Amino acid sequence: MYNTFPIEKLNKVETPFYYYNMRLLDNTLKVIKQEADKYDYHIHYAVKANANKRILERVNAFGFGADCVSGNEVSASLAAGFPNSKVVFAGVGKADKEIITGLENDIACFNVESIPELEVIDEIAARMKKTARVALRINPNVKANTHKYITTGLEENKFGIYLWDLEKVLDKVKQLDNIKFVGIHFHIGSQINDLDSYKMLCTRINELQELFVKRRNIPTIINVGGGLGIDYENPDENPMPDFEAFFKIFDDFLELKKGQEVHFELGRSVVGQCGTLMSKVLYVKEGINTDFAIIDAGMSDLIRPALYQAYHKIENLTSEHEENKYDVVGPICESSDCFGKAVSLPATVRGDLIAIRSAGAYGEVMANQYNLRPLPIAIYSDEME
Repeated sequence: MYNTFPIEKLNKVETPFYYYNMRLLDNTLKVIKQEADKYDYHIHYAVKANANKRILERVNAFGFGADCVSGNEVSASLAAGFPNSKVVFAGVGKADKEIITGLENDIACFNVESIPELEVIDEIAARMKKTARVALRINPNVKANTHKYITTGLEENKFGIYLWDLEKVLDKVKQLDNIKFVGIHFHIGSQINDLDSYKMLCTRINELQELFVKRRNIPTIINVGGGLGIDYENPDENPMPDFEAFFKIFDDFLELKKGQEVHFELGRSVVGQCGTLMSKVLYVKEGINTDFAIIDAGMSDLIRPALYQAYHKIENLTSEHEENKYDVVGPICESSDCFGKAVSLPATVRGDLIAIRSAGAYGEVMANQYNLRPLPIAIYSDEME
């Protein structure tokens, strides 16, 4: 644990802040590229996981595309160097100005989720004398076996075109002069560790392909989404997921038609383990059943535990004393501002440096200024060498 972080240097930085292990990020990107290239798969990085400019630039350096869910994410990706031919715009509620941003920059594709959205994109494209390339996001009704807040591929979810509506949507596409159909898109959820969920997705895609064959309108792009989980409990033992097994699932079970490309949108699995939220202990407060380690990071810096009780491993980097149990809590005036209950840590005192691990995805990007707190800064490992 102590060799993972340059503790002496980090101790001099005002907390809280995000610390990014850029070497781990590079190694993860290398493995993804190596395994995806075996099958000529196309990788788009899900910008919503972490839109930090240095992270985006590093991902772009490996030749990946960008999967965006807002107009600002499209703009940030282009500013970080991603070519417009590799930028995809998804999302259930695209505003007119965001659609205009995509069309002005001639992005690769809009992933469309409903007939009303298709009609609006067509109308705006006609006004701009443009043609919008679209993929239809289909809700495959496949269970992802993950938290209810981050499952997206069931009929009860707001995302995607429902299977019973698909033919009606395809009929509508034919009627729209400024829409070009290029693909189909799926995303069943996030933090998925059961690879059988992806086997079920492949089976559903194979079934749907027959409809497109029947209609003589075969999509070029099959976008299978992302959602691959990381090991929050053992980040040092498993610093990256098994990308080899993940990509092989699709090679084994997905039945492609001639000329089709397989696209992925990976986010958490790319950046999750490279980021750590660093904080210092403000006070240790004795309680009846447990002691409280009150730290200077709060739910405004990392909202996942408060939002859906997400687990992050917590480490005291500057104490080696006998262990005690603490509720690790932040300073914000909410009872939900808690990072972990009954956490075993070395005996902890004011000023100890605390690491909240596996925070590279949905950490910094979701930070806010509740209680008028400042946003956390970012520090990078290659700046500490």
